[in-house]
Amino acid sequence: MRRPGALTAIVAGVLVVALVAACGTDDGPPTAAGPDPGRVGPQGRVAQFVVECELSHMAFDDPIVLPWQPGQSHQHMFFGNRDVTSDPTYGDLLGADTTCAQRRDTASYWAPALLDRSGRLIEPTGLSAYYRPGRGIAPAEIVAYPEGLMLIGGDSTADDTQRTDVVAWSCGTGAARDATPQQCGAGTSLRLLVTFPDCWDGERLTGFGSSRHARYSDGGCPESHPVALPQLTLGIDFPPVDPRGLSLSSGDIRTAHADFWNVWDQDKLVEEVTMCLNRDLVCGLAG
Repeated sequence: MRRPGALTAIVAGVLVVALVAACGTDDGPPTAAGPDPGRVGPQGRVAQFVVECELSHMAFDDPIVLPWQPGQSHQHMFFGNRDVTSDPTYGDLLGADTTCAQRRDTASYWAPALLDRSGRLIEPTGLSAYYRPGRGIAPAEIVAYPEGLMLIGGDSTADDTQRTDVVAWSCGTGAARDATPQQCGAGTSLRLLVTFPDCWDGERLTGFGSSRHARYSDGGCPESHPVALPQLTLGIDFPPVDPRGLSLSSGDIRTAHADFWNVWDQDKLVEEVTMCLNRDLVCGLAG
């Protein structure tokens, strides 16, 4: 796996990106979903951009926790990059096809499969990836994820309910957050929300099964993890189903978690961070 350059090089790379319209098309002005200082987005008025992706594939693979061990993981739902397997080789995935509406988002997002009370798979209907500043982080301080960074949100070993600001369930995009799934009405969706740590140690690209290299912001980033990254929240949607007896392929419903691998087209990612988050703008769907 490629390692990032020096921290100063990463910051410098962000600052010298050409000032083009991150939330418009690649070769034109901002679209109706582009930056608007008065606009309210899915995350409110906070700076943000959003990517929507369809299911790519299901596999018993995990390139973070069980690298190079195909078929040895619990079952995962993969979104985005179509070529992800258990192989954690960054260069092999560059330029791969993606299921994301933003065609230059070739990152990979995955989570354990959701199962009904009979153990049958409940297929997701889609994923929304929300990028925004973390708690207490000044938008101008945020830098793009380094190439190849791997993150885990939530705790696959949890034996109790997790913090709802990290893992939660909702009905569609409603504001209510619950620790466990609820019965959602027709015309909406059951949604799993997982938020990732956003403070990086500036050195390691992965903890291979842990998040030792990353921390959640809380009024800022700690000295041990001083690099402020975008805070990523995934919303994974499912049809409304009977919540009784639901489980995950990782175990009890309380073991909800998700994974992220930065295999974005790096120039496009830096563009989105620079033009939307650093400028404290609501950009909506990444264009």
